Amino acid sequence: MDLTKEINALKKTDIRDTIEKRLSEFDAFAGKGNDQWFSELCFCLLTANSKAQTALQIQSELGAKGFLCKSEEEISTCIKRNKHRFHNNKARFICEARGFKKIKSIIQKEEDPRGWLVKNIKGLGFKESSHFLRNVGYKDYAIVDRHILNLLVDNGYLEEKPTMNKSNYLKIENILEKICKKNKMSQAELDLYLWFIKTGKVLK
Repeated sequence: MDLTKEINALKKTDIRDTIEKRLSEFDAFAGKGNDQWFSELCFCLLTANSKAQTALQIQSELGAKGFLCKSEEEISTCIKRNKHRFHNNKARFICEARGFKKIKSIIQKEEDPRGWLVKNIKGLGFKESSHFLRNVGYKDYAIVDRHILNLLVDNGYLEEKPTMNKSNYLKIENILEKICKKNKMSQAELDLYLWFIKTGKVLK
């Protein structure tokens, strides 16, 4: 079964309702403040080269207040306790990101928000920056992680997984955009369907 057929099949199940609910949660960030946006930024810092599920656990435990106020050592301890990778580096990145704690106010003024994030937030690459923007309501950035790459290889869109530099990231994003147009959906919606096809989960 090709991807379009798989997506259309899923649209006829309760997975569609789950995905639409998740997209609504992302849209709701338009009405949330800087603290909640900063919490989501920290979640995406945690997901880099690590599991999203344990990143969710850490975000739930610390909350926006913890990300903003706890010491680097306390954050590192929390990350380690949740058996999440790179606890010291990620705690440092979170504390350094506090220099941009009014992240909503900053991002909404940027013509190229992803470019700004990659340039200014240590620990965020194209994937994590796209992830953050998707989670706060931006719909047109692709989150190119290993699950998506494997799926594209499995379905013949790529011959092999490429080295993930900026040029290759944007090329893959263009491939995904063609799939979006074929299925009349945004990158945000497509990502949730593809992630479910590959993992059986709808996370964020």
